[in-house]
Amino acid sequence: MATVGTERKARRRRGGRRAGVLLSALLAAGLAAGCTSGGSGDDGRGPRESPTATRNEEGRTPVLAVKIDNAPEARPQSGLDAADAVYVEQVEGGLSRLMAVYATELPESVGPVRSARESDLELLRQFDEPLLAFSGAQSKLLPLIDEAPLTPVDPGSEADAFTRDPGRAAPHNLFLRPDRVLEDPPGEAALTTGFREGPAPSGGTAEEEATVRFPAARFTFTWSDADGRWRVSMDGSPATTRDGDRLTAATVVVQEVTVRRSGFRDFLGNNSPYTETVGSGKATVLRDGRAYPASWSRPSADDGTSLTSPDGDPVNVAPGPVWVLLTSGR
Repeated sequence: MATVGTERKARRRRGGRRAGVLLSALLAAGLAAGCTSGGSGDDGRGPRESPTATRNEEGRTPVLAVKIDNAPEARPQSGLDAADAVYVEQVEGGLSRLMAVYATELPESVGPVRSARESDLELLRQFDEPLLAFSGAQSKLLPLIDEAPLTPVDPGSEADAFTRDPGRAAPHNLFLRPDRVLEDPPGEAALTTGFREGPAPSGGTAEEEATVRFPAARFTFTWSDADGRWRVSMDGSPATTRDGDRLTAATVVVQEVTVRRSGFRDFLGNNSPYTETVGSGKATVLRDGRAYPASWSRPSADDGTSLTSPDGDPVNVAPGPVWVLLTSGR
């Protein structure tokens, strides 16, 4: 992850974005059924010649953010091992969902892909017109997604970018083919998270294992000298790729945030929590087998998140994937 500042330019909203998406949907409508009924790999037609987006309106390739299912039925997921950043968010019932961000590598498949939430829009404002891949959203949330400075990618707009795995039950079987929405990754300079890569800070305490709890989910990170990273476990079980390799994180940021009620509910009537990522608060940074107390700050939605020590010095992250757990308490 590149060293980046937290100051961001004001972004211009892309006029007519949804109209272009709807046109793509009409052009793809005849192929939609076939594109969403195959396995999670290649569906036999090869990559698209013209991916949905190769440049944002400022002429830069955007990052790709994907909402990923984290129910037990969705595991093991695809593509998490290639993500530069993975955000863990609370959803209805105290469960968790993941937002994976890709800037340096595009995996063959990502998923299972699930629905967007209102707080995703605030979280993604730190990036410059990102692509947001999701399975759908509540009807009254769609106008907010259309107004946000991002490009939505869902099965209704880009049918041939999604496939379904016949070996899994819906809704845990929808997968994205990133090469069909983005020709090349934008590179690490697009990771405008605010995190700074560099040497570890002084101090800290040795930590072999740390567990982060949500109301109905938990994540455990176990330091591995052999990997030089934290091995990830979810709800007490090792987290793996679909090939059986362990998921690992170079840095884990446990970010204490406000999680409040939103104006949205799921189909069962459960309130959708809103995770506030603008503001400031306490954090713990895990890297190199040690835990470091820190504070986080994100002054506005267009800014990235800075991490500082109790003395006010920057707290750097290690090279490699960063997992950020947005929790109301550790």
